[in-house]
Amino acid sequence: MRILISNDDGINATGLERLERVAQTLSDDVWVVAPETDQSGASHSLTLATPVRLRRLSERRYAVAGTPSDSVLLAVLKVFDGERPDLVLSGINRGGNLGEDVIYSGTVAAAMEATLLGVPAIALSQDTADRARTKWATAEHHAPGVIRRLLEVGWPSNVMMNVNFPDVPEDSVSGVRMTVQGRRKPGSAIDERVDPRGRPYYWISSARTEEATVPGSDLVAIADGAISVTPLFMDLTHHQTCQSMQAVFS
Repeated sequence: MRILISNDDGINATGLERLERVAQTLSDDVWVVAPETDQSGASHSLTLATPVRLRRLSERRYAVAGTPSDSVLLAVLKVFDGERPDLVLSGINRGGNLGEDVIYSGTVAAAMEATLLGVPAIALSQDTADRARTKWATAEHHAPGVIRRLLEVGWPSNVMMNVNFPDVPEDSVSGVRMTVQGRRKPGSAIDERVDPRGRPYYWISSARTEEATVPGSDLVAIADGAISVTPLFMDLTHHQTCQSMQAVFS
């Protein structure tokens, strides 16, 4: 099985190193093609207005001066010369990708790009309340088993799997749950500052509450110390609204 690894935290990220070790428990044909720098929040963007650079670091390891989606696309079309890998793993992200996070997440986007290219893909994230003390061992310990179980049953070609590991020690995980995408109370914050030349600049951050509002969701599972596995569908159509409004435009 040929496994391609990517992420959005960058080629030197700790989570990528952990995921590479996870992948090596599943196969001896593991490739890494990941962004040169941190691309968190890049979502599913492609670099179209400027050139994208691909730098070979070793026989099966490449850095891309671009987004997570650029990385997967270049891996499949350039590095593999159009030959699809058997599986794409994206992560392990430092921090959960839960609820509305999946819309912004570059980790999820890399898996989405693989799915669009016809490759089964799994995004993996380690939830953490303290980024300096991320419990990487939890994800590294449990990921191989979760991935194997998913591969055994399989999933539709237009679906990707979003896996989140709870912020608890590896021996305190309460189980694995199939979940739906959750929702939080929305909110963002703008921190305005002034540079040495007197010009304003801004930091964008989240002001959302972690309160879970959807039963059976990824947020609920993580709050309960369980691993969350959420199938994400590439079709964004809301079919009920489409059907109810059909008569308006017929």
